[in-house]
Amino acid sequence: MRESNKEHQPLLAKEAPPEVERMGLTWLIGAAIATIILWQVPAGNYILYPFTILATWFHEMAHGLMALILGGNFQQLLIFSNGSGIAYYSYNGGLLLGSLSRAVVAAAGPMGPPIAGAALILASRSFKTASWSLKILGSFLLLSTVIWVRSLFGLIAIPLLGLIILGTGLKAPRWLQGFAVQFLGVQACVSTYHQLDYLFSYSAGPLGLSDTAQIQQQLFLPYWFWGALMAIASLIILVQSLRLAYRAS
Repeated sequence: MRESNKEHQPLLAKEAPPEVERMGLTWLIGAAIATIILWQVPAGNYILYPFTILATWFHEMAHGLMALILGGNFQQLLIFSNGSGIAYYSYNGGLLLGSLSRAVVAAAGPMGPPIAGAALILASRSFKTASWSLKILGSFLLLSTVIWVRSLFGLIAIPLLGLIILGTGLKAPRWLQGFAVQFLGVQACVSTYHQLDYLFSYSAGPLGLSDTAQIQQQLFLPYWFWGALMAIASLIILVQSLRLAYRAS
């Protein structure tokens, strides 16, 4: 019974005094701010490149899986070396919520990374959930490669990321697993700000309309309104997930 209670104590508090716990939270917030800055400069793209690919995977998988949940068909996922990606899905003649479903599928892409990031941060509340979240994420990356990924670059990069994350969940020390989960979560949350231009764009170039423009078509309010709303929501999700992860039991 004692062991069970220990496993649900906050991650850093379990092995460190309160001062170290606060330092850990401060470092993670600093990492989030540094990430947002690095996204805006050319050199930063090279440093954070693996997280760009992972964020793209979260984004495109969220589109495809939401279409699947709402009655559509998730056909394939393409991820490219420049960090972009495309999820191909169809509506099979209609979705459960009609035109509203189209808006939800479009919004799922930009909101996929921050929601996944928040789940990872919250999983760090115990060593057990931190370890399992890495194993699940790594395994799902590998599974998605088999089922949906069809681009050459994606067939190399996505399983490589999956193996690294899965290996961390299986072999890394518990403290490293917990930190890895939190760091991945923060990167996923702040990746929204890497695509600020996209959120506030009507066009997605040769791919047609942006996600926010597709929402505008269904829900009428302008695309920049939906872009601003999702940017604010992403920040709230990050802050609240960190607050809950570090809240004392």
